[in-house]
Amino acid sequence: MKDIEGRLRSYKDAPWPDENIVFENENIVVYKDGYPVTEGHLLFVPKRTAVSHSLDIMRCFEMAYRQGTEGVENGEWDAFNVGINNGVAAGQSVMWPHVHLIPRRKGDTPNPKGGVRNVIPLKGNYDDAIFSCDDWENEGGVTLPHVDDNTPREEIDFWRD
Repeated sequence: MKDIEGRLRSYKDAPWPDENIVFENENIVVYKDGYPVTEGHLLFVPKRTAVSHSLDIMRCFEMAYRQGTEGVENGEWDAFNVGINNGVAAGQSVMWPHVHLIPRRKGDTPNPKGGVRNVIPLKGNYDDAIFSCDDWENEGGVTLPHVDDNTPREEIDFWRD
């Protein structure tokens, strides 16, 4: 198995302060996110990550999903996203696995269509009537610019306007 560069030895080495803990059991600890995207943003963190404990990250997803649906049912939020950033290329900055629950509310973004697809600039807004897996870089007849990790944010924002 490939060693992940910068991998933490324990969830306790992560920059999540104990005062942000909202739930804990023998397998999982749940923190309020220190840099929340929306009110109620939580991190579901497995305490162990060895292959023999791989069920723990699945428990995190299950618990996040359950918390998300309860929030919708209780009227705390309208919808939610559950996800994980796994690896630097996917945006992971704390090198210990954790699952995000991001509550969503109507109007929190001008166009929520595409949801998690929006992690790649300009890929979230698609139209089912014209979407084709064979031609997905030309969404809606628009030629997309070349975008890579070194493309300045201003250039991307200017292109979208």
